Amino acid sequence: MKWALLSVWDKTGIIELAGSLASRGVGILSSGGTGRALQTAGIPYTEVSEYTGFPEMMDGRVKTLHPRVHGGLLGRRGIDDSVMEQHGIRPIDLLVVNLYPFEEMAKSGKGLDELVEYIDIGGPAMIRAGAKNFRDVAVLVDPNDYGMVGEALDSGGFLPEQKLALARKAFARTAAYDAAISNYLYGLDDMFPAVYTVQLTHGRRLRYGENPHQQAAVYGSGGVALQTPLQGKEMSYNNYLDLHAACGLLREFDQPAAVIVKHNNPCGVSTGEFIYDAYVDAREVDPVSAYGSVVALNREVGAKLAEEICGTFVEVICAESFTPEALRIMSRKENMRVLALPPPVGGNEIRTIDGGALVQHTPPYQEHWKVITDRDATEEEMKALRLAWKVCKHTRSNTIIFANAKKVLGIGAGQMSRVDAAKIAIDKALYPLKGSAVASDAFLPFPDTLEIAAAAGATALVQPGGSIRDQEVIAAANRLNMAMIFTGIRYFRH
Repeated sequence: MKWALLSVWDKTGIIELAGSLASRGVGILSSGGTGRALQTAGIPYTEVSEYTGFPEMMDGRVKTLHPRVHGGLLGRRGIDDSVMEQHGIRPIDLLVVNLYPFEEMAKSGKGLDELVEYIDIGGPAMIRAGAKNFRDVAVLVDPNDYGMVGEALDSGGFLPEQKLALARKAFARTAAYDAAISNYLYGLDDMFPAVYTVQLTHGRRLRYGENPHQQAAVYGSGGVALQTPLQGKEMSYNNYLDLHAACGLLREFDQPAAVIVKHNNPCGVSTGEFIYDAYVDAREVDPVSAYGSVVALNREVGAKLAEEICGTFVEVICAESFTPEALRIMSRKENMRVLALPPPVGGNEIRTIDGGALVQHTPPYQEHWKVITDRDATEEEMKALRLAWKVCKHTRSNTIIFANAKKVLGIGAGQMSRVDAAKIAIDKALYPLKGSAVASDAFLPFPDTLEIAAAAGATALVQPGGSIRDQEVIAAANRLNMAMIFTGIRYFRH
């Protein structure tokens, strides 16, 4: 390696890298802010404008866009040597580039005229040129990879497979960069543009998909997607789906809460003064379904709770934190996956369908709870209604949820008929339903679901409202002395 071109916005590690190159006799070509940083550090380099014979111009918009730069990156050794020699083009063996921070600036609220100045042109052009010629040029776009350079120089140069891996990373970076610009510009006029570009990172192969005959991977740079176990087996495809569902519901609660999910539906939810009590109560909602489940807790797990969790077969336990003693106890369950509760990431929801994808955005909204029956809900009933409604929001449609003020009592999920969902919730309930509250994810088209709930002992019900037969349902609630609330918001979950 004889010649390296360094041009970076993020100066992290660049002085150390340049020093390493210079100490090994590698010539450095640089410009702009990078060159000034090298000069300050006393590291010798050749200014790009001196090498090309053209000055930086247009406030730095044009500095590396020159045949002597791109020829040095694109020239094929052993093929283009005579052309390069004829035009005084030196082969560039190492390219170190990172880009103007468009993604970061796009989130800062800057106007379009100011933001366009953060659209890098020369950087992506050089990255693509060097990566195209990866057999002869090593391209580094990530400061985390700088440590490879010294090792490669000391061992005779980058291996072919290393250069190919760096080229993959380089093209992924320019693709993500262009995607960010495209989405921003399209998004100026339309939340859902004609072209919607997604770049997913940190891809990891999974053992298999939903079933052993299917192949799968997980991608993502944050939230549930980026989580790996602190201990235990690797996460599976279904584990990630269930953990996503569990974390989504758990984030509805500020007080100590436990959520237990099986097959993408909650099978136990409870709150309590202490997280231990919340977990035990959630598990006992449906202990059969809790076998082989995913558990999410919003408080630290200590030794006592760890022992309790280990008393049941749990696939995944995710919590705010774990004491060292709790981790030691849970390590006895070698297959149980133990994960830290990730912060939410948010963003649009994307789901694939045959030939494409559905993209869904949930803007800020407010429910409008309104009592529409003769009788108001009591304070205890309101607590139960709010709990049931939170769980209803995260359960597959059609769904009916029975709850008291602290925990779920019965869950009827994913039924084609709302009446059947109510019957299943009642049938699965292991606790008396007298005095319970009920939530329905969508309006009740007929009074029958309410009547079934009342017969089981429920005294209050919450639903979106909006049916053409609302008055029939309200009349039935009044006849049965039930308090009923309309929220104005439907929570289908398909």
